Amino acid sequence: MEKQRIEEIAANRLKLISPLLDTALDRDKKQMIKEQLCIQTGLSERTIRRYLNLYQEKGFEGLKPKNSGRSGNTVIADDVLEEAINLRREVPKRSINEIIRILEWEGRVEPGTLKRSTLQDQLSYKGYSSRQMRTYASTVTSARRFQKPWRNYLWQSDIKYGIYVNGQPTYMVCFLDDCTRNIMHSEFYPTLDQKIVQDCFRKALLKFGAPDSVFFDNGAQFRTHWMKRACGKLGIRLLYAKPYNPEAKGKQERYNQTADSFLREAMLAKPKSVEELNRLYQVWMEECYLHQPHSALDGRSPFEAYQADPHEIRMISAEAIADAFLSCEKRKVDKSGCISFCGQKYEVELGLSMIHRDVDVVYDPADISSVTIECEGFPACNARPLAIASHAAQKPKLPEHYEKKEPEGSRMLNAAAQKNEERQAIRRTAISFTGMNAGGGSDV
Repeated sequence: MEKQRIEEIAANRLKLISPLLDTALDRDKKQMIKEQLCIQTGLSERTIRRYLNLYQEKGFEGLKPKNSGRSGNTVIADDVLEEAINLRREVPKRSINEIIRILEWEGRVEPGTLKRSTLQDQLSYKGYSSRQMRTYASTVTSARRFQKPWRNYLWQSDIKYGIYVNGQPTYMVCFLDDCTRNIMHSEFYPTLDQKIVQDCFRKALLKFGAPDSVFFDNGAQFRTHWMKRACGKLGIRLLYAKPYNPEAKGKQERYNQTADSFLREAMLAKPKSVEELNRLYQVWMEECYLHQPHSALDGRSPFEAYQADPHEIRMISAEAIADAFLSCEKRKVDKSGCISFCGQKYEVELGLSMIHRDVDVVYDPADISSVTIECEGFPACNARPLAIASHAAQKPKLPEHYEKKEPEGSRMLNAAAQKNEERQAIRRTAISFTGMNAGGGSDV
């Protein structure tokens, strides 16, 4: 099973058990959540309990499957898998056990031959797990205020449109602590993509350690495979707000309104670059928000509330953060041993031996001067931006298992002769009259 697939399965398992990781839950509440998960996913309580124990003992690594797998290749017949997908689409909350029971009753599979874990893995791989198919949500008519009990219990984040600088739009990314309203990190960026969220998140983690959980809306910049992988590796619960429910992120939305006063002043200052805009923003944030009394904090400022909180901060090493923030993309090596990545050619160290092969490009979004190439059957190697040399590279030696093997004879002709001999034997038996009318007389 390829590395990316293993991490995806582990991330899905972590997302499944994340509601049970809340330390503020009592025993009865946890049991109720377990029962709901069993109904929604078709998993047994024992399996969910096993996932919890593995995560508590070994962290994210413990949730990775141990078997090698088949990288998405199914052992279920295509027509059976298609019918299982249709059954899930008809009723998204239909459990795996119910789907198997229907397929058995309809005579599409023999009883006991289709395993629940196999079908569940294939439905998840195809994008039809119960969680992926949950398209309906209960209508929320009201919302109550909430505040988490200590710092770094929950971070909220959002993206806000900024002012135009040199005719180009800017975008503000902010990470805010739910309990103390402290700004973990906030900055303006000239582009709108997932990289600005990654950069802001990284800087917040380096300054204030890791939160227990993070809370995002459903924007494309937040709901990414990278975010799921990074939070899973760092032991952070990943939560998303329900669609069209801005009240759930009320503290972040309130700060966005406060930041409007800075944007009005920044339009008067007319900064010439994004760097200048950020310098003005940092000064305003320090003097006009972080060190100002907050009505929801008993008159304390967000900075004072965060610093006075006795809860221990979970710091993470820069190496662990760098590993969690690595991204992975698929590429194909061309006939010159290079790949196309981020708009330019990269020369792969072992590229001449990987021609026309699919490879995984593992890289740090903050530094793409060198990337790591992973390919099945080859050791990991580096790739750097292509430098055109004055001489052509040496052609690679053909691998031994691709070299021509001298035959001892024509296996096709030998097999054809044997087949023809069998056919002649059948034909002689079919037209033989031996033993018939031995006396020479006539039956007529």
